[in-house]
Amino acid sequence: QVQLVESGGGLVQAGDSLRLSCAASGGTFSRYAMGWFRQAPGKDREFVAAISWNGGRIKYADSMKGRFTISRDNVKNTVYLQMSSLKPEDTAVYYCAASNTVVTSSIRPYDYWGQGTQVTVSS
Repeated sequence: QVQLVESGGGLVQAGDSLRLSCAASGGTFSRYAMGWFRQAPGKDREFVAAISWNGGRIKYADSMKGRFTISRDNVKNTVYLQMSSLKPEDTAVYYCAASNTVVTSSIRPYDYWGQGTQVTVSS
């Protein structure tokens, strides 16, 4: 069983930047595709970004492209989400997830999930 722990969330103002981290343990991190999702109150969980095991393939949701950057460090077993130009509509709980198969925006292929970290953007 892979364990994922997110950190780095908090309260920021519109236009600020924030970096989220997700530390993995209990598996071979370098062989997992990793994704970030978010869920706002009363809304469905939505895709943010994903990265392949070797970093060769990266996928972003259209609404986040250009502002968010996903990266990974396989030595530290950690995946990151660098967020810039944050907007109030970015307010949500952010989750990281691991897939044994593909880089995808779909929720179903992800087998392991973290507990989430809250990001709140004030105007």
